[in-house]
Amino acid sequence: MNILKKSRDFIYRNARPLDMARWNYLFEDGEKEDVIKCLTFYQNDDGGFSHALEPDCWNDQSTPLQTWVATKIIKEIRLEDKKHPLVLGILRYLNSGDEFDGHFWNGLSSVKSNNNAPHAPWWSYTQEKETSYNPTASLIGFILKYADKNSSLYITACQLAREAFIYLKENYPLESMHETSCFVELYEYMEECQIKEIIDLKEFKNLLQLQIKSIITYTTDNWLTEYVCKPSQFISSYKSSFYINNEEIYQYECEFIKETQNVDGTWDVTWEWDAYADQWAISQNWWKADIIIRNVAFVKGVEKDNEMQ
Repeated sequence: MNILKKSRDFIYRNARPLDMARWNYLFEDGEKEDVIKCLTFYQNDDGGFSHALEPDCWNDQSTPLQTWVATKIIKEIRLEDKKHPLVLGILRYLNSGDEFDGHFWNGLSSVKSNNNAPHAPWWSYTQEKETSYNPTASLIGFILKYADKNSSLYITACQLAREAFIYLKENYPLESMHETSCFVELYEYMEECQIKEIIDLKEFKNLLQLQIKSIITYTTDNWLTEYVCKPSQFISSYKSSFYINNEEIYQYECEFIKETQNVDGTWDVTWEWDAYADQWAISQNWWKADIIIRNVAFVKGVEKDNEMQ
């Protein structure tokens, strides 16, 4: 794969230890424990995560969204141990009630302490009530997979899953690709664990197929310069429930990634901060490493799919 060497060079020269460990695990037979070790440095005593794990917010207080980022890395490295301290810490944080109103875990723009640290403008605290399942839907799925089924947290998650499904049906089509992505993650957790007694998974899947179709940016002319919704946001392989009817755009993105890599091995970051220029320069580099990892993983996945089909 032509993009691999330039990507590797940038990672080794610029990535933070966590992303270096992720790269090594995913592409160079590295150890899962190295990723876990690095990830623990972003976890607070309350079990939640912060410290710019999500590079657009440097808040050192635990937030639901940064904790969600940790769950995505746990999923990426296939950490299945339900008793692992990393997992138990997250469940403890989610059960604490911090930044939780009984129905939603607050997104970053609803977290007051964000304003005490450098951050992107979209993560500035606002008193306006946020009604979004970003990241709540995905956190529900994490609980359903990892929590003890007899625990109060699991029972709460079952009720929250029902509420989320009703919300999706009543608000379809959703306008946010990030909220859509969290619903996809909820579905994937439930499908993986074969949790069928809470909601109708077939109806859930069918609705998400329509939702994804409605939100992917099929006009590809502006992919290079604008913050758009691409199929990789929801589809990781041809085995995905959402691959059907998106085959061509899925293959197109693979070629697009290979054709648009910069000389230094990166891809352009299509957003920026208006303030905190020094911190943004650092965060931008962190994002470049993350984008490299996701792009290389996507391309390798597509090429493997094509060999198998």
